[in-house]
Amino acid sequence: MGVRITDTTLRDAHQSLLATRMRTEDMLPIAPLMDEVGFHSVEVWGGATFDTCLRFLREDPWERLRQLKKAFRRTPLQMLLRGQNVVGYRHYADDVVEKFVELAAKNGIDIFRIFDAVNDLRNLETAVRAAKRVGAHVQGAICYTISPVHTLDLYARLARQLEEMGCDSICIKDMAGLLHPYDGYELVRRLKETVHVPIQLHAHCTAGLAPMTVLKAIEAGVDVVDCAVSSMALGTSQPPCEPLVATLRGTHYDPGLDLELLSRISDYFAQVREKYAAFEGGVMVDVGVLVHQVPGGMVSNLVSQLRELGAADRLKEVLAEIPRVRADLGYPPLVTPTSQIVGIQAVLNVLAGQRYKQVTKETRAYVQGYYGAPPGPVHPEVKAQVLGDAQEIVGRPADHIPPELEKARQEIGHLAQSEEDVVSYVLFPQVAREFFEWRARGSPLEEEVVAAIAAALVQHGPPPAPAAPTHPPSWWKMAGRQRLLHRMGTP
Repeated sequence: MGVRITDTTLRDAHQSLLATRMRTEDMLPIAPLMDEVGFHSVEVWGGATFDTCLRFLREDPWERLRQLKKAFRRTPLQMLLRGQNVVGYRHYADDVVEKFVELAAKNGIDIFRIFDAVNDLRNLETAVRAAKRVGAHVQGAICYTISPVHTLDLYARLARQLEEMGCDSICIKDMAGLLHPYDGYELVRRLKETVHVPIQLHAHCTAGLAPMTVLKAIEAGVDVVDCAVSSMALGTSQPPCEPLVATLRGTHYDPGLDLELLSRISDYFAQVREKYAAFEGGVMVDVGVLVHQVPGGMVSNLVSQLRELGAADRLKEVLAEIPRVRADLGYPPLVTPTSQIVGIQAVLNVLAGQRYKQVTKETRAYVQGYYGAPPGPVHPEVKAQVLGDAQEIVGRPADHIPPELEKARQEIGHLAQSEEDVVSYVLFPQVAREFFEWRARGSPLEEEVVAAIAAALVQHGPPPAPAAPTHPPSWWKMAGRQRLLHRMGTP
């Protein structure tokens, strides 16, 4: 049997390239054709899609999943779950994680790819148990990064522990595109020697390495690789599917997929992509990621935020500061939510003119241990400066969070029409409430207005940006912090 392929077009590809703005109406027409391809799975949910559906698209993410499940009759549907963070930006109580997994499986998810930003496997335990309980395929993911503490031995140990937890497969999650081809070969070989479950590779093309890394991983024996159709590939997305299929044809790695069928699907998404041109990030290949390790989507958001603050000329300083902050905090991989924590703190350090003079509550919570154990030790002086009188916590972070579902159910009241609504409210209280109120008013016109605006932007381009203020505004308010936290999201 040849290598198998997971298609990411309906989730990570448009999250990476189009700010997660693809609407369900553009997914459903092509879904039956994608279902014929013979993909190992299709990633359709999780990551930033849940938040974006509610916040920007006025869509119910649960309804999207139900519709896609009806359209994909043969191909397993897959999602990305952030462990105890679920699909949000903080840790949630165990009852929320358990109910979310139960409902996600009920509504159509077959494969749960579960990861933790700092690779603290305690933050995966509840989600893994919940997914096993509903009979889903559980894929434990290891966030790949490069640092003095991230070694082959560490990754092998994590893989062994994931297998022992009951994971059915293991994913190497290279969210920043840092995995070099020959390092990928050695990593896959080591994991294949260590565990007895299938190994999958997920890599982004940000640095231009991923297509070569995928090929070397296949030669090393990887079982499944992630790709997107060519019109939605490369840049900060995944490697293109069609060239890989053509390359492997006739070899014992041949996935046996139909190139003509893939080409038709790619042609469809090429037209769809034009509809969302206003949301294009514009990153093709960013070799700078090999130095600063900042994912491409995070760089574009940094640029946007600094421009808002009248400090666009400070980008190089921020990019230089990010690796220093990351080292201070014990080398966390830069993926949601740690990418936001490190990025915002670096901006603060640069603009304040003094490192850690201002500290976000998220940075303090990270150092306290509320996000899990850092991969390496936090710098002692930084720890003292950040914590002040605060104390580090002991044990699994979620043990410090009381149950949340019943309180949320009481708060949202009649606006929640289902258990899915209650979970949406717990995850994104303000955003979900606004969506439910809009839904209760019965406002179909808004979608048409949004579509018209998007079409106008594609045709005429966005309006001129307002002049940047000469001095940074009072951005150290909670609203400003939360805006930074949300907009600096990564896969």
